[in-house]
Amino acid sequence: MNHIELRPLDDDDLDAIFEMMRDREAIAMAAFTAEDPDDRAAFDAWIARQRAAEDVLSLVVTENGGFAGTAAAFTVDGDREVSFWIARHAWGRGVATEALRLLISREATRPLFARVAAHNTGSRAVLERNGFTEVSRNVDFAPGLGRETEEIVYTLVPALDGI
Repeated sequence: MNHIELRPLDDDDLDAIFEMMRDREAIAMAAFTAEDPDDRAAFDAWIARQRAAEDVLSLVVTENGGFAGTAAAFTVDGDREVSFWIARHAWGRGVATEALRLLISREATRPLFARVAAHNTGSRAVLERNGFTEVSRNVDFAPGLGRETEEIVYTLVPALDGI
């Protein structure tokens, strides 16, 4: 496997993140995306809010020192959630699995939650390889698909002592 690291997001990453989040194949997999992924002003406003929020940990995933995606932890309705978005050039090589492993090792809060489109088998496998288990399913509108789709909620709970 290549060398995977997480580092703080900086201004020089914004163009790469914007382009990654405009990739149509990735948008279809993620499903729950921006209304208009080509709207740079909306992206800039969204990322500025994320970077300013005290409860958001925004990181860049690197593979051998180069940009490979993003990983984040944030709070929604009192629950701590994690998220990752890997650039298509880094798919299928274990980058997402290792990035999520590194993220959850930095994030002490448990339980952690993650949400994924049901059809995104790759991301579901990444979550399960890192110890997440499915806890619920719901149907919601997915801008990346232009229709409603099923979303799965996963959780990572604390390990029980002695098990």
